[in-house]
Amino acid sequence: MKLKLNRILFSGLALSILFTLTGCVGRDAHGNPKGMIWEFLGKPMSYFIDYFANNAGLGYGLAIIIVTIVVRTLILPLGLYQSWKASYQSEKMAFLKPVFEPINKRIKQASSQEEKMAAQTELMAAQRAHGINPLGGIGCLPLLIQMPFFSAMYFAAQYTKGVSTSTFMGIDLGSRSLVLTAIIAALYFFQSWLSMMAVSEEQREQMKTMMYTMPIMMIVMSFSLPAGVGLYWLVGGFFSIIQQLITTYILKPRLHKQFEEEYAKNPPKAYQSTSSRKDVTPSQNMEQAILPKKTKSNRNAGKQRKR
Repeated sequence: MKLKLNRILFSGLALSILFTLTGCVGRDAHGNPKGMIWEFLGKPMSYFIDYFANNAGLGYGLAIIIVTIVVRTLILPLGLYQSWKASYQSEKMAFLKPVFEPINKRIKQASSQEEKMAAQTELMAAQRAHGINPLGGIGCLPLLIQMPFFSAMYFAAQYTKGVSTSTFMGIDLGSRSLVLTAIIAALYFFQSWLSMMAVSEEQREQMKTMMYTMPIMMIVMSFSLPAGVGLYWLVGGFFSIIQQLITTYILKPRLHKQFEEEYAKNPPKAYQSTSSRKDVTPSQNMEQAILPKKTKSNRNAGKQRKR
């Protein structure tokens, strides 16, 4: 459930930043793009699109694809680092599940709000004790670095002069394309399916709705924008699949093996809360304090019988 919540928070954060950056690129009175993101990133990308299209004679469709490939290749290490952090947290949580399971059970079986909050506080303390950060896999810095490039490339594909009047493989880049939208949806659906394969069966059941979120979002965005921008999303879909394949079949198995060896040598210990220790100690002291009294009273009773 926490993994699902983390993914929702991550998606919301990404969309919020994207919409914020979208506001950084506007249009002047003549309809030309303006803004900080456009000046520092969008305009250079637009220049390279125009260069490949006209000077190299490749056409605007192929030019958008080439520039997008270059940009996505440059920021791929950041995406992989993001995936590594998320995988590290999820794999560690999986190995420590027996430690947290009793506390999670108490949360579910809590009969009052106070009891539930106390168990939740204990769970967070146990996670901190074992080096778990529920939001540790989100990491804002790699995301903040990537989003300006995504935003700039998006606007470069949309605002570069000549794109709207060009075609690519029979597709009008200035109009919406149902065919391109269908291909993009299929790519992102496949990427979502791959991400589901990397989690446990229990988590898979919890994340079913998340599997369709990205493809549906991409369908809406791709069909509401010109095909020139759709080419950007198309290439992005291929890179998302590459990143997910590396995560699922390289990063996660390595992390799994790492934790398996680590916890085989040093098995995780059950978390002992301070509150539980406080509850146990007084009762033991009370029992020890009562026992001598009983012994003394029994001894006196024996003496009285002799008399």
